[in-house]
Amino acid sequence: MYPSILSFPEGFLWGTATASHQVEGGNTNNDWYLWEQQPGRIRNGDRAGTACDWWNRAEEDFDRARELGQNTHRLSLEWSRLEPRPGEWDTSAFARYRQVLAGLRQRHLEPMVTLFHFTLPIWVAERGGWMNPETISLFSRYVEHVVRELGDLVTLWCTINEPVVYAYQGYLRGIWPPGRQSFPEAVRVLRHLLLAHGEAYRLIHALQGEAQVGLVKNMMYVEPWRPDSWLDRKWAGFMNRLYNELSLIAVTEGRFLPPLGRATVPKLIDSIDFLGVNYYTRALFGVDKRRWMNSLNPRLNTAGIISDYEYGEVFPEGLYRILKHVQRCGKPIYITENGLPDADDDLRPYFILTHLQQVWRAIQEGVPVRGYYHWSLLDNFEWSEGYRMRFGLIEVDFATQRRRVRRSGRLYAEICQTNAITPELVERYAPEAMEAVFGARLPSAVKEMG
Repeated sequence: MYPSILSFPEGFLWGTATASHQVEGGNTNNDWYLWEQQPGRIRNGDRAGTACDWWNRAEEDFDRARELGQNTHRLSLEWSRLEPRPGEWDTSAFARYRQVLAGLRQRHLEPMVTLFHFTLPIWVAERGGWMNPETISLFSRYVEHVVRELGDLVTLWCTINEPVVYAYQGYLRGIWPPGRQSFPEAVRVLRHLLLAHGEAYRLIHALQGEAQVGLVKNMMYVEPWRPDSWLDRKWAGFMNRLYNELSLIAVTEGRFLPPLGRATVPKLIDSIDFLGVNYYTRALFGVDKRRWMNSLNPRLNTAGIISDYEYGEVFPEGLYRILKHVQRCGKPIYITENGLPDADDDLRPYFILTHLQQVWRAIQEGVPVRGYYHWSLLDNFEWSEGYRMRFGLIEVDFATQRRRVRRSGRLYAEICQTNAITPELVERYAPEAMEAVFGARLPSAVKEMG
């Protein structure tokens, strides 16, 4: 049996995550702004617009985060604000981000800063975006300016957020800008993103010796749709390699493997000080012989617990298995995103408790998890899904900008404040999770991914 209290390590970082375009409002100089103007691109015709108005009022929500017991926050910088035109730097935008980062520190919230979170300045996109190898050097120039201007306020840097997701959504599925559907183009973009990470890693360390620099990787726990199908098992193994493995091998061993090519890239060898793990759900892959593109999309286990709009299955043990798997990287791990869309907040308490139990379990077995960032602090603009998916611990009325802390936000606050999960806490917020959180220990053997 588990102990009566699940205590987390001293100094554990408890926080939430956001991204600039999703919360700031007023971002009209990036490729996503142009994408949102095109009919049919965003669910219900939504546009980011004012979003959560963070460009003007982020500090109000930092106060809420601190009141909820958090001691860190992950946010991103908007490249298109800082370099609105090639080689032109907006001093007022740098000043505002300095104010934002100082505001976090004043509230004893450790900033974790992401340098690229899906949006490109329009002028970069017009030059081909990440398809163009020139973007690697443009990104390096941007990173250098950011670190010189803001590095005294930041120790934890994330270079690229979810490179595979970016390539997959924008260049394979075509549902994000630039709306392409080409496997070779997706591979090319992924290569360039990883090379940009390697350049940024070396550059940040040259400018700021004490920096901790990581890559943020979305990890799906992959299994075959039909376990008894040899073809599905093989296909799931391929998708696991493509989605999870290639990037990790690149930033640890410095090796590109097919389909990325065959090459050793010295600047990528040991190019992470930590790994950021984004985990949301399990992915079941199977071969659809009639419609090939369907084989690229994960399927849902409809017998499981499913979040709003069939976004994903609630599968907490997948997080444990992912953490055990990436332990081999030999680096500290931060869970940089973990959450679900749940407008009425009926699943989120169970989700938080059961996923954190699996984090605790992994820590007990020696996995060096240093912190957890729930996605998200508050409802925001969810890319092609617009505003219909509500991920926030804090509910936002986007017509009035009023905030209301959800019940799950109060639960998370108690965990952050006590650095622990107790049976009394589970009983009050999600008694249905009691067996999963404090029941019999699961077998310690870890299934091999894929």
